[in-house]
Amino acid sequence: MLVDLFDFDLPPERIALRPVRPRDAARMLVVDGNGGLRDHHVRDLPQFLRRGDVLVVNDTRVIPAQLEGRRGEARIGATLHKRLDLRRWVAFIRNAKRLSSGDRIEFGASVTALAQERHADGSWTLFFEGDEPVEVQLERAGRMPLPPYIAGKRETDEADRKDYQTMFANKDGAVAAPTAALHFTPELAQALDDAGIRRETLTLHVGAGTFLPVKADDTGDHHMHAEWGRIDAATADRLNEARSAGGRIIAIGTTSLRLLESATREDGIIQPFEGDTSIFITPGYRFKAIDGLMTNFHLPRSTLFMLVSALMGLDVMQAAYAHAIAAEYRFYSYGDSSLLLPD
Repeated sequence: MLVDLFDFDLPPERIALRPVRPRDAARMLVVDGNGGLRDHHVRDLPQFLRRGDVLVVNDTRVIPAQLEGRRGEARIGATLHKRLDLRRWVAFIRNAKRLSSGDRIEFGASVTALAQERHADGSWTLFFEGDEPVEVQLERAGRMPLPPYIAGKRETDEADRKDYQTMFANKDGAVAAPTAALHFTPELAQALDDAGIRRETLTLHVGAGTFLPVKADDTGDHHMHAEWGRIDAATADRLNEARSAGGRIIAIGTTSLRLLESATREDGIIQPFEGDTSIFITPGYRFKAIDGLMTNFHLPRSTLFMLVSALMGLDVMQAAYAHAIAAEYRFYSYGDSSLLLPD
């Protein structure tokens, strides 16, 4: 499909630079399979679900993956993307033309890395020197990797270390937050529990590739970056049992959705999964694992807007986004939410 089909005009003032407080006070646009639109708030989520439904959240934890350093006199910026092993990460590099294989980058706070290999997409493999775990080094030298549409408008600060982390964050490895779950609070979680709505967790370490623009003219020519994820056997079994009993599987965020769909057979059985996924969902895709999605509002021409259009229909989502813009919803990572419930 032509990427231009997924374009829309978004006024810059609709981009949220800070989250609302409390988090569940964010607005939520409920979209049904017939294109019906209802304006609510995230705290209203339990009324759109029923006893036996299961919410699936991503328990990845965002690490301070944004680094600023020097190679000699040259300034080098690095955004870590994907872990390869205990000391090596693939990173997107700013000012990469000043970098050669074997160069040492000094990131300050006694953190250094060697540039080992340049990849076809322009990213580099960095080898972090020293004996400390890389995560310890990042806590000392790194910054939270806010999306470019926020970082380009204000400085990252200490508040972002908490704001850009979900209440479910448990396993280190993401360089972008699973933003749909940023809206959850202990109070909302309790209300869902009281309503008999269950919750399961999986892990998908979101990579920086999620922010990369689609440069191809046709979706068939776009290459997705791989991300590592895991669903254990016990979780897969409980999800299958819930669905067999008539419960709906509602993905909290596109990260949970993509991993669930990667792990599910053609007959709808969710299997244990551990490894990389580069699934790219566009209109025409047949969803096997999920019955609904809670997600924030996404970039024009992005793979995530393509995903929600695949779930609900392109015309429905264009109309929903037009409504959200006119009604002054807040967009992107720190913005408001939508609940998508296809027929």
